[in-house]
Amino acid sequence: MSEFNARLRLARGRATVRKIVLGVGISLDGYIARPDGSVDFLFMPKDYSMAAFFKRIDTAVMGRKTYEMGLKLGGGNVSTPGIKSYVFSRMQEAGKRDELTFVNEPPKRFVEGLRKKEGKDIWLMGGGELTREFLRDDLVDELYLGVVPVLIGEGIPAFPSAFPERKFVLVENNSYSKGLIALRYERRKGQKKQNA
Repeated sequence: MSEFNARLRLARGRATVRKIVLGVGISLDGYIARPDGSVDFLFMPKDYSMAAFFKRIDTAVMGRKTYEMGLKLGGGNVSTPGIKSYVFSRMQEAGKRDELTFVNEPPKRFVEGLRKKEGKDIWLMGGGELTREFLRDDLVDELYLGVVPVLIGEGIPAFPSAFPERKFVLVENNSYSKGLIALRYERRKGQKKQNA
């Protein structure tokens, strides 16, 4: 289906375009993990909940390194009930394994296919390399950032460089105990999308 036809269906109210939401926890200095990939500095205060976020998604996409770190942190399991998970990897053979689907095609082509399918929004979990590709290809519609009040000094950046400028508008902000701030940004409407 062409982009024009997808927009026409949307305008007629017969379909909605699934948003790509980059949802990550980050340090004050913009890192999603330490240099070794650990995320011990991230925390969730008791009054913070991602329940509303999880109600609006049914699909997650992640890079191989994020998947591997999730295996370590999750005791060998990264899948979430009710959420279809896709792992982008040039090292794994494409195909479905253990409630996950491994993908080794360009993210833009794959995500354009996902957006055309019925469903809720799509969670871009990271990591850095995949986030850069999504930003470079202008696929990110929304940012959902959980900012913890910690400076770690070095690590894996939330937004690796080498992508064109992208403008977003703050639509929601909430503060929680222990200084965590949740920020939600939407892509600025009317900005012409440019590819690098």
